[in-house]
Amino acid sequence: MIKSKHIILMLVLVLSISGCGIYNFTGGDVGTAKTFQVNYFQNYASQNPGSTFEPGMDRDFTLALQDLILNQTSLDLVKSNGDLLYEGEIVEYRISPMTATSQQTAAQNRLSIGVNVRFFNNTKEDVDFEQRFSFFYDYPANSQLASVKDEAHQIIFERITQDIFNKSLADW
Repeated sequence: MIKSKHIILMLVLVLSISGCGIYNFTGGDVGTAKTFQVNYFQNYASQNPGSTFEPGMDRDFTLALQDLILNQTSLDLVKSNGDLLYEGEIVEYRISPMTATSQQTAAQNRLSIGVNVRFFNNTKEDVDFEQRFSFFYDYPANSQLASVKDEAHQIIFERITQDIFNKSLADW
């Protein structure tokens, strides 16, 4: 009797899972696309007043976006003619004081990064977009950016790339 209950429970579980054929846990809907392409994101941040140029950030951001899409979809990364195309440029890299002390000095600084993204879906009409995505990281003013830069970039890239993914594939 207990064995038959286990078998019935397993059957119900298997049938309910197989009924979720197109669902995936990342929420990404790639449609009929099989490949994606991420063109190199050039760093034009220094052309924005108040922004500075951070060497290597263009490469790091491009790789972060590629990695996120590879990890959250079944798409293959290609160098050209991708079904989905991501391109754009880094347009902001700014450090700003956020809060002040009683001595009128900064108590906290904010690193802000902005990225302009163009997305083209060659398999589905009316979903292409161009949009600016940005995020920030706050850190103590008595810390040098160099000491928090790796963590700051990781957190900011994680948020921006997830927002790009959601806009392009999750339809959020």
